[in-house]
Amino acid sequence: MIRLGAMVFGLALAGCTTVTPPEPPTRVKPTEDILPPAKSFATARPTPPTRSNVNIAQDFVSLHFALESGTALPVFTRFEEPVTVRLTGQVTPSMQRDLRRLLTRLQREARIDIRQIQDGPANITIEAVSQEQIQSILPQAACFVVPNSSDFEEYRRDRRKQKSSWLRLRNRERLGIFIPFDASPQEKRDCLHEELAQALGPLNDLYHLPDSIFNDDNIHTVLTGFDMLVLRAAYAPELRSGMTREEVEAVIPDVLKRLNPRGENVPAQPTTQTTRDWIRAIQSSLNPNRSVDARLRSASRAARIGAEQGWTDHRRAYPYFLMGRMEQFDNPQKALRDYDTALQYLRATPNTEIHQAYITTQLGTYALAQGSGPQFLPELDKAIDVMTRAENASQLATLLLLKSEALNQAGRATEARSVRLDSLGWARYGFGSETVVRSLMQDVAEAPANNRGG
Repeated sequence: MIRLGAMVFGLALAGCTTVTPPEPPTRVKPTEDILPPAKSFATARPTPPTRSNVNIAQDFVSLHFALESGTALPVFTRFEEPVTVRLTGQVTPSMQRDLRRLLTRLQREARIDIRQIQDGPANITIEAVSQEQIQSILPQAACFVVPNSSDFEEYRRDRRKQKSSWLRLRNRERLGIFIPFDASPQEKRDCLHEELAQALGPLNDLYHLPDSIFNDDNIHTVLTGFDMLVLRAAYAPELRSGMTREEVEAVIPDVLKRLNPRGENVPAQPTTQTTRDWIRAIQSSLNPNRSVDARLRSASRAARIGAEQGWTDHRRAYPYFLMGRMEQFDNPQKALRDYDTALQYLRATPNTEIHQAYITTQLGTYALAQGSGPQFLPELDKAIDVMTRAENASQLATLLLLKSEALNQAGRATEARSVRLDSLGWARYGFGSETVVRSLMQDVAEAPANNRGG
């Protein structure tokens, strides 16, 4: 229901009238080195779900019958009529383009009867408000979705009333989504994907899912093949609002057999629930209001819990990645060991190519510092392909800048300049303002010096 403000695996931390301001303005004065316009992704290439229907059925029920807090929901809910969506507030051009593209995907891949309207009441109202407004209610949130509200002021006024409780919801008829207009184009798009998906379907997130946007690690930034299957199943004729957990458990296997026949032939894998102790430790390790030492202790505690639980999947890797991020400047050798530990678990876990590509981004700076950028180019190219398919412009821009520096080390200056220019268009979409883009360029260029000698 809430997209966290921090992209954990990344490098970067009201009225009825719709207005269309430009994207967030820059504070950088014009120079001769004009940045290219923002790029955007054209064709979605989601990977079909690869896990067993037995596991997917279990995940479907877990996603629909609990909130992120762990609180159980009494009944299944969805929209029981064609869904209308309206975009209001301080709407930017990229928001409209990305919403139109997302609705097309939902129609084609999830087979949901959903369309945008320009006027009048809608089932889902997406209001573009400021980050300050969002954080005045939920300080750690980047965006969020709520029941029975159509604008931000209505929710502010009624958020403590029963109408705003997901627990009391029995049928979805009117929901509100609040997204910051003054964030980067990618952050706004990511919010559209996650919050609209939860407005239509699951209200829970599950850390054990490696292939889903319904996971608080924020690895996936756009809806995956698994996510589209879950949403399509949620609107299958066999289901209806008001069904109990037992009733859904009884019918969902046949729904998945019909919608995902390939999943019938995949052997089921044993799964374990993510403990609340591990979740609390991870959340503490990500709390920007705590000291680095305190956050490191929390990440270390999460690593110990994962070992005690016997996990060998991406959850076991996650704390080591977080420790590496926190240690990479003050203790780079320890950070490298933590990244290596994380990769050991990820390489043994299916559907973690994106997870691995995030670590490649970190390791690229070390390769450049050691003067081994040319030897690291194959790893960068592989990660670039992964992030292109994942539609993650911020990571793609950073990887391309790293590749540019590696090409310079190889004496391939012309290729390096072309790759660098390509990266800047993605950076405009991924990070937004010219200030941040130029800062990223400088950070990557200085990375070898910052990491040398560690």
